[in-house]
Amino acid sequence: MNEEILYGIALSLLKGIGDVNAKTLISHAGSASALFKMSSTKLQKINGIGPKTAELFKDTLSALQRAETELKFIEKNKIDVLFYYDKRYPKRLLNCTDSPLFIFSKGTVDYNRERFVNIIGTRNSTDYGNEITEKLVAHLSNYNVHLVSGLAYGIDICAHKAALKYDMQNIAVLAHGLDKIYPFQHRQIAERLQQNGAIVSDFLSNTKPDKQNFPCRNRIVAGMSDATIVVESAITGGALITAEIANSYNRDVFAFPGRTTDNFSQGCLQLIKNNKANLVSSPEDIIQFMNWDLDHVGPPINMIQAQLFLELNEHEQLIYDYIKQCEKISIDDIYLKTNIPQSAVSAHLLQLELKGIIGALPGKFFKAI
Repeated sequence: MNEEILYGIALSLLKGIGDVNAKTLISHAGSASALFKMSSTKLQKINGIGPKTAELFKDTLSALQRAETELKFIEKNKIDVLFYYDKRYPKRLLNCTDSPLFIFSKGTVDYNRERFVNIIGTRNSTDYGNEITEKLVAHLSNYNVHLVSGLAYGIDICAHKAALKYDMQNIAVLAHGLDKIYPFQHRQIAERLQQNGAIVSDFLSNTKPDKQNFPCRNRIVAGMSDATIVVESAITGGALITAEIANSYNRDVFAFPGRTTDNFSQGCLQLIKNNKANLVSSPEDIIQFMNWDLDHVGPPINMIQAQLFLELNEHEQLIYDYIKQCEKISIDDIYLKTNIPQSAVSAHLLQLELKGIIGALPGKFFKAI
């Protein structure tokens, strides 16, 4: 049993401590385990820690019991726990005062490589937004850029899918524990991206994706990234919260303007108008602004082209043939025409998307590319 993980998790469970005080306490004590063994008198001598905080350490049994349960879950599911003093902890987060005491990670990622960006936007993305996102990921993938996003509907999941397609390292930050995937429709994507990326959270298992958790998730999305890119957003929404947080961290923020009459361009236009985001109209603008073009040694920038002779299995071929016959087709119509089970259709559609021969449209429609 890893004692430091146990006591670190228990510390996070003490109400009224919080990430900032927790880091102060551990820095003074030397470790989380040593902190739990300190007397109340010594605790009160720590700068910024008064009697009320010291009082929290008098009854820690329930916190330690819950931490033991969490540790068993971590060990069973081979989850990595990175505390803020761990060399593998994302160094970009260390520059954020409200960074989490630790993060849970499942996958294979070096969080301290260069060039991390988050691509975010509305959950009700339009064809325009999806196309921008696809082209953006395709272009950035040539510059050894790593993607961070929130696995949500709309722009987030479009970015994650494109990152899989273009073999870009892919990180999904969750607003709940790693015992579930929300929304559950994105479970396959979450499993796939762990092969060249990770799912990340600072929430314990059995934490529900409640509304108040998403701003906490967004601070990690912003904090882990060198730049925040807002593709589409209404005048309010999570993407604007992430952009605000990124600005507070002194990170670069970019926004695509869209059309002035479009509802899901209003948030981007507001960011630009208020000088909270740099206006960009192409992926090249971001590369140039970040000075990432100076040492580009990657292959020529080309979109993945649909191959003439793709290897499709019988069901994939059947689904693709139906999609080609229509300008667009709903997933329900695909079920009816192919008689393939719904769960299998979803899996096949994902594979066809990753092979670059179909595209997803709003409302669970699909089209051939």
